[in-house]
Amino acid sequence: MSAVPVPASTTGDSSWFVQDRFGLFIHWGIYALPARHEWVKNRERISDEQYQRYFSHFDPDLYDPRAWARIAKAAGMRYAVLTTKHHDGFCLWDSALTDYKATNTLAGRDLVREYVEAFRAEGFRIGFYHSLIDWHHPEFPVDGLHPQRDDVEFRAKNAHRDITKYATYLHGQVRELLSNYGKVDVLWLDFSYSQRDWGWSKGKGKDDWQSEKLVAMIRELQPHILINNRSETDGDFYTPEQVQPQGWVTHEGRPVVWEACQTLNGSWGYDRDNLDWKSPDLLVRMLIDAVSKGGNMLLNVGPTARGEFDARAVTTLAAIGEWMRLHSRAIYGCTQSAYSAPQDCRLTQRGMRLYLHVFSWPFRHLHLNGLGGKVSYAQLLNDASEIKMTEVSENGTSGNSTLRLELPIQRPGVLVPVVELFLK
Repeated sequence: MSAVPVPASTTGDSSWFVQDRFGLFIHWGIYALPARHEWVKNRERISDEQYQRYFSHFDPDLYDPRAWARIAKAAGMRYAVLTTKHHDGFCLWDSALTDYKATNTLAGRDLVREYVEAFRAEGFRIGFYHSLIDWHHPEFPVDGLHPQRDDVEFRAKNAHRDITKYATYLHGQVRELLSNYGKVDVLWLDFSYSQRDWGWSKGKGKDDWQSEKLVAMIRELQPHILINNRSETDGDFYTPEQVQPQGWVTHEGRPVVWEACQTLNGSWGYDRDNLDWKSPDLLVRMLIDAVSKGGNMLLNVGPTARGEFDARAVTTLAAIGEWMRLHSRAIYGCTQSAYSAPQDCRLTQRGMRLYLHVFSWPFRHLHLNGLGGKVSYAQLLNDASEIKMTEVSENGTSGNSTLRLELPIQRPGVLVPVVELFLK
């Protein structure tokens, strides 16, 4: 056995976070119209004037966040995080600080409010994503990421831009979001600017956002809120992106509360022609892997410009949901175990219940070192059918520390079979 890491306590309330384990990320904005990735404005060097056509034609007439919430709930998700504003600067709520918002499009209403009400009604914890950068704002500098960074004339004309004025705008919008929608459980800020080297931005970031002042305001407005680690301050939880960490995530050598954010197909926003869809089997394994290392998984959907989840996303979430229906107690409230998993398996644990997730079904037997004499009963979780156990040693004698499980020849017909072990 090895010691299970214990992360330091967080300023915000992370007690529910490490129980719920599985959340929904939603990247949605006017970038759903070009349907070529949420960074399309950056990638294709699109000017504000050219990008305006997406603002003018944004008409999500099929937007029904109640349907989104029902799909997510059926998938086993328990919290949700919506992009209130992405890097292109478009706001999904009725901000008093800009005209670049959903209420001024054909949508004609506050889309964030509808999201909050719908997801809260289904029992979800509510989260907001908010971009620290803004390619639309007239005072945001033309830096090494700005869509018009290669336009020499544009750069010269806008060299006077004042980041301190933009910071005032940024703080004002965050204040709106945390003042007008009741309790908000997560604020997901993006992204860490000073860690990059893009010309103007080199070595900058923390002072630009006035991050300490920003976080102090957030804590004052919503003392319980969880803040991620991308505000140029440490934050309450850490957010590895599009990777599966090798072990429990640490910061400066100390274990932290963490959440892997993942996509269904490699894009965050709706990307019509991206066919790199992950299978439900792979996504369930990624969720299990995260929890087995003490983390969460935040799985993203990019709705279409009409406001619906892509049919492929719906199908994938339904398949995950069927697995979660039978196996959620191996996820909710679970964490890393002190015991070591056999090859091609993962272990999660909640109290005196140990869950063995079998990624590769073996022939007849699995051996669990260190668990001989420590388990009172074992069963397949999907149908509660008994799994026989024997204590064995390498030479076949009984009574030592190795537990042998006798598995059925036929693999259960679920994405990842799980054996539930009741510890003595």
